[in-house]
Amino acid sequence: MPRGSPILTCTAFLGERAIASGTLVHVVSTVKDTFDHPHLSPILIFDDATSQPIEIDFRGTKEAVLKRLPKQPDTGTTADPPRVGRPKLGVIAGEVTLLPRHWEWLKSHPGGASVTLRKLIDEARHGREKQNTRREARGAGSRLLLYDGYGR
Repeated sequence: MPRGSPILTCTAFLGERAIASGTLVHVVSTVKDTFDHPHLSPILIFDDATSQPIEIDFRGTKEAVLKRLPKQPDTGTTADPPRVGRPKLGVIAGEVTLLPRHWEWLKSHPGGASVTLRKLIDEARHGREKQNTRREARGAGSRLLLYDGYGR
């Protein structure tokens, strides 16, 4: 996951009952400490943001299980490398590939290409924000309701 990504949070279920919620390390540790019994029905863990199932191999010791977990995003505890742009203002340089006519159109607007692109993006995000939020929530709910434990 890229730097600055939110930390993955998830919820574990035993049957229909939620048994642990929080970071992946916390949930897996709680499940391994509390429910490490071969006769229990399968425990399902879902990503809180997407409702996608998270496959965990619970074989072995807790340390072995935690070592096999997917790498979590960097929380920024180490020094960040210098970035191009205006980092203090939250502006980070990137690359955009456009045709010459697009560059000419962008440059003809007040503030130049960068300001115009930021304005266009903000307008598009604002106009579709509610629509995108509803679509994402509907998709996450559908995946959770339709999940049958076999990855379908």
